[in-house]
Amino acid sequence: MVSFSVASMFFHEYTINEIFSFVSRSGLNAMEFWLETPHFWLRDLPVDEVISCRDEYPGIATLTVHSPILDLNPCSINPEVAQVSVEYAIRSTAIAGQLGAHVLTVHPGRRTAKRPPSNADYARFDHYVSVLRDAAKGNPLKIGMENMEPIVNSLLCTPERMRMLLDEEPWLFFTLDVAHAMAKSDNEAIRYIELCHDRLVNVHISRFDQGKAHFPLERHVSMATVMESLKDHHYNGSLTLEIEDLNLGRPLSYNEKIALLARDCAFMQECMEQGAGFI
Repeated sequence: MVSFSVASMFFHEYTINEIFSFVSRSGLNAMEFWLETPHFWLRDLPVDEVISCRDEYPGIATLTVHSPILDLNPCSINPEVAQVSVEYAIRSTAIAGQLGAHVLTVHPGRRTAKRPPSNADYARFDHYVSVLRDAAKGNPLKIGMENMEPIVNSLLCTPERMRMLLDEEPWLFFTLDVAHAMAKSDNEAIRYIELCHDRLVNVHISRFDQGKAHFPLERHVSMATVMESLKDHHYNGSLTLEIEDLNLGRPLSYNEKIALLARDCAFMQECMEQGAGFI
């Protein structure tokens, strides 16, 4: 059964308890907890507080985790940056397990220079994947690799490349970022679903608009079309709203953010229950 979720970073300026409270009030029944959520990240990762909040808000039945990505790059040309990035990804698998999460989303990294990836960059990526592979052995946690925007230094930004990786790594799963895909075309997210739906465990859903990613859904027909495709392919993971609040024109209060999420949640539920034809 599909879960309706939001990335915790949408409420980045609030405490862990407040974030759980706001998500619960929005009507969503899941959350993607980013380890870089400031009240968690900047206080030595107090896992026990998140566990307590899970107990306090049982309506948030599903928790997924997003590995740290800010300032990090597992494919960096700087070996120390690459090393600490890989270490945080591995540490994330342990934290996700402690939190009772069933899915961990990771990023593939990128070439440091804004140039097409070289053989050396792909070698660093292969090392990163091999370390994740070792961490996945005997672990019920599903690790989902996320597709990136189609920019020059991206290592993983086409459906074909993602499919190739999944075929090479049968233990690995897939997190679809809809806005990243739609940076190329409105149909690109559909192509990812058609090629990779059998390994899809998480969907970051948001619009690409005005040359930027991660706008609210706002009942847009392109978002309904994506959800129709997910429904047709029997997707039953999380639909995770990943919204950049700086795209919204002005700072929103927490009540305004809750109302925005409630509207998008209702839209997602209608799409997944009734299909896109109701629009």
